[in-house]
Amino acid sequence: MSPDALTLLDPVVLARIQFAANITFHILFPTISIAMGWVLLFFKLRFNATGDEKWMAAYGFWVKIFALTFALGVVSGITMSFQFGTNWPGYMKTVGNIAGPLLAYEVLTAFFLEATFLGIMLFGQKKVSNRMHTLATVLVAGGTTLSAFWIIVLNSWMQTPTGFEMINGQAHVTSWLAVIFNPSMPYRLTHMLLASGLTVAFLIAGISAFQWLKGQRQAGVQAALKTGVFLAATLIPLQILVGDMHGLNTLQHQPAKLAAIEGVWETERGAPLLLFALPNSDTRSNDYAISIPKVASLILTHELEGEIKGLNEFAEHPPVAKVFWAFRVMVGVGMLMLLASWLAAWQIRRNGEPQPLVGKLLIGMTFSGWIATVAGWYVTEIGRQPWLVQGVLKTADAISSVPSGMVLSTLLMYLALYVFLLASYISVVFYLAKKAGQPAGEH
Repeated sequence: MSPDALTLLDPVVLARIQFAANITFHILFPTISIAMGWVLLFFKLRFNATGDEKWMAAYGFWVKIFALTFALGVVSGITMSFQFGTNWPGYMKTVGNIAGPLLAYEVLTAFFLEATFLGIMLFGQKKVSNRMHTLATVLVAGGTTLSAFWIIVLNSWMQTPTGFEMINGQAHVTSWLAVIFNPSMPYRLTHMLLASGLTVAFLIAGISAFQWLKGQRQAGVQAALKTGVFLAATLIPLQILVGDMHGLNTLQHQPAKLAAIEGVWETERGAPLLLFALPNSDTRSNDYAISIPKVASLILTHELEGEIKGLNEFAEHPPVAKVFWAFRVMVGVGMLMLLASWLAAWQIRRNGEPQPLVGKLLIGMTFSGWIATVAGWYVTEIGRQPWLVQGVLKTADAISSVPSGMVLSTLLMYLALYVFLLASYISVVFYLAKKAGQPAGEH
């Protein structure tokens, strides 16, 4: 690429793409490890209660996946931290008094807990008492959730900042309680924890269905398959309910984001729900719209004639098409999750196992939780633009003076590395699934 071409590349856009690439890769792994810790605890407690070895067989297989996932989550999180200093120095300079302690709490209270007791989970079953092994599983599960808590607190504060005052261009805390329990935190945390549960449920259901269709009919595989299917069938209605509550909160605190999600340009009552449209920023309207009258108002305000403020009311608003379509991908995958999990649960309750076609559907949806989570994350982060911290710090004001060429070259390096690592991770998961069905001598 010529130097002239490089100057045409906006460093803010490049830095945002690079950070998006980093966080997209990173979020895949905590999304699994958060809920996987609790599923492992469930396997362990079922073994303790029944003495049935099938639960320990399930535990023994999935704890390996958990360890692999945890390791990649730690590594990808480190590179993300570097970017605060290299690409976004204005972020820490402006809100470091809040972001710094929250990130430190995550490391001090959660990471060391997880890292310390994961070793006992992996290697200590025959070296420590069963009670100690169970306690280690409890601590690791709690640690992963505590880690998610601090990160979601920081992200929620960036969306709905409270409990601070600005002094000489820097945010200073006036109330840590207000910072931590900011208006969107409870909804965002619950939504994320349920997303993690669904991601893990479909991962377990998909991999177990793969083993099942490969002829691995061990009791441990069957137990894991049922756990994954029934967990997904239970969590998806809860996620829809929490998503609705999260939407009401967003309407109150981030109306521009909500208008972008719904593609509403003019403030209106009885707004229609757009099933399909191509938002056009030039004409400030939607092309080829297919809609259901009044349903957007009904969903978002719980009133048929409820008012939704349009994008034209705001001097600045997020890029509409990206937010609009990311939200529909998230919802579309969620609806597919509902149908697949309920169909599989119905067949298992009726016949004891899913039909092969449904088993193949579960395999195809093994990583569907990742798609829904990443799409939802894009709605959250792109929907906040042009703000990095809503109403406090704009994204363009936090960028470093690193040349575009350097940002582009490191971006390409990151992308190549992430594609390789992601392909390797998925390959190893399926390799371990195949290996689990082989006689011990063939391992």
